[in-house]
Amino acid sequence: MSLMISRAFALSLCLLLAAGRLPAADLAEQYHATADKLIDAALADTEGYNRLTYLCYRIGNRLSGSPGLEKAIAWSVEQMKAAGLSNVRVIPAKVPHWVRGAESARMVAPSERPLHMLGLGMSIGTPPGGITADVVAVSTFEELTKLGKEKVQGKIVLYNEEYRGYGPTRVYRATGAARAAAFGAVAALVRSATPLAMQIPHTGEMNYDEAQPKIPAAAVSPEDAMMLASLAGSGVPVKVHLEMSAQTLPDADSGDVIGEIPGREHPEEVVVMGGHIDSWDVGQGAQDDGASIMACLQAVALMKKLGLQPRRTIRVAFWVNEENGGHGGIAYRDFIGDKIKHQVAAIEMDGGAEAPRGFGAGVDASSMEMLRQIARLLDRIGAGEITAGGGGSDIGPLMRDGVPGLGERTVGTHYFDWHHTEADTLDKVSPEDFRKNVAALAVMGYALADMPGRLVATPVASRRGQ
Repeated sequence: MSLMISRAFALSLCLLLAAGRLPAADLAEQYHATADKLIDAALADTEGYNRLTYLCYRIGNRLSGSPGLEKAIAWSVEQMKAAGLSNVRVIPAKVPHWVRGAESARMVAPSERPLHMLGLGMSIGTPPGGITADVVAVSTFEELTKLGKEKVQGKIVLYNEEYRGYGPTRVYRATGAARAAAFGAVAALVRSATPLAMQIPHTGEMNYDEAQPKIPAAAVSPEDAMMLASLAGSGVPVKVHLEMSAQTLPDADSGDVIGEIPGREHPEEVVVMGGHIDSWDVGQGAQDDGASIMACLQAVALMKKLGLQPRRTIRVAFWVNEENGGHGGIAYRDFIGDKIKHQVAAIEMDGGAEAPRGFGAGVDASSMEMLRQIARLLDRIGAGEITAGGGGSDIGPLMRDGVPGLGERTVGTHYFDWHHTEADTLDKVSPEDFRKNVAALAVMGYALADMPGRLVATPVASRRGQ
C-alpha cells in the first residue's frame, strides 16, 4: 500500500513539474531573501524619483502628436540604455493628433461670469465666434430622453451628474455629446468626473456617434455645473457662450518604448510591466502616468543593479496613446505577433503612485494562490493584497489573447482629485509612496519572471471591470 502511495506521489509531482505548476506555498520562502534585497534597494533609492522629476519639470505634459511626447520618448530610450537594459527600441505606432487650441466659456445670463472649463479630448471646435445658447440641465440620460427634441433643440446640454465613482460618471464625458446631438443640442457641457470640488475642470476623451452630428463638448468644474444646474432648475433662463478652437490633425508617427533584462534560461518567455508615456495636455502627467512608467523602469533597473537575472525575460514598456486612442497597446500586440504563447504575464500600472495596496489579477484559482504567496513578501510595505480582476487598457490586447494580466493597485485616496487636470503635478507624488511602488513592482515582476510555474489567465469576458 505504501509503495502505491509513493508511486502516486511521484507521479503527481512529475505532472506538476511537467505542467510548470509547483505548490504555491513554496514561493514565499523561495523568494524571501531576493524580495528583501529588492525592497531595501527600492526604499533607499533616489534615482527613480529624480527621473520622474526630470520628466515632469523638464519635459512636462505629453499628449499624443505633441513635441513633448516625442521628446519624452527619445529621453526614455536614453534612460533605459543608461539603466543597462538590453534591446532598447521604439515600436512604431500611428497616433491621433488632437490639438486643444484657445478655449473659453462664460455664463452670459442671468449674469456674466467666466466658467472653469477644459475642452474634452477629440472634441471638435465651435464655429468662429463661438456658440451662445440657452442651457438645459440634466443629471442622467433618462432625464435627457424625457425632455425630448422639443426642449433640447438648439440648446447646450449640461450633464450635472454627481460623482459616483469614475466608471459610472465618465460615461457622460464619453458619450454625452453624441446623445445630446441626437436631440438637436448645439454643444454639451459635463460636470467633471471628480469627488473634489475646487473649481478645477477635468478633461478626458470623448467619443462621437457617426450617426449623429458632431457638437463641441467641454468639462466644467463641479461648482460651475452645480451653479448652472441650480439656476436652470429654478426656471431662470441661463445662457452660456462657448468658444473652442480644437481640431484634429492627420495621425502622427510615434511609438512605444521597451527595454529588458533577457532571461537566463528562457529569454523567449517574457513578463512585461509598464504604463503609458502619453498624458493629457494639462498639468505635468505626474500621477497619470509618469510616476507609473518611472516606477516600472526603476523596478527593472534595480534588478540590474543587484545583478538579478530572472529565469525569463523581464521587460519594461512605455505604451503610447493610452489617453485618446489606445494605439500603443495595439502596436505592442502586433509586435508580439505569433509569440503570444511566450508572454508569461503583463503588469500595468495606471492608477497613480499613492501608497501601494497590492495587485488585481485576472487568473484562475491556483494562480491566485501563487500570487498571494508572492504578495506576502510585500506585507512589510503594505502591498500584500491580491484581488480578482486586473490588467488595464494598454495590456487589454494581450489579455484578450490569453496573457495573464495584473494591475498594480494603490490606495487611490486622491487620484481622481488630480486626474486629467492642471493639478497633476510632481508635488502630488510622495517620494516615499513612489519608492514603495517601485518595491512592489520589482518583487512581483521578478518572482513572476523567475518562478518555475506560470500563471493561467481566466477568459477576459468573465473578468469584472475590463
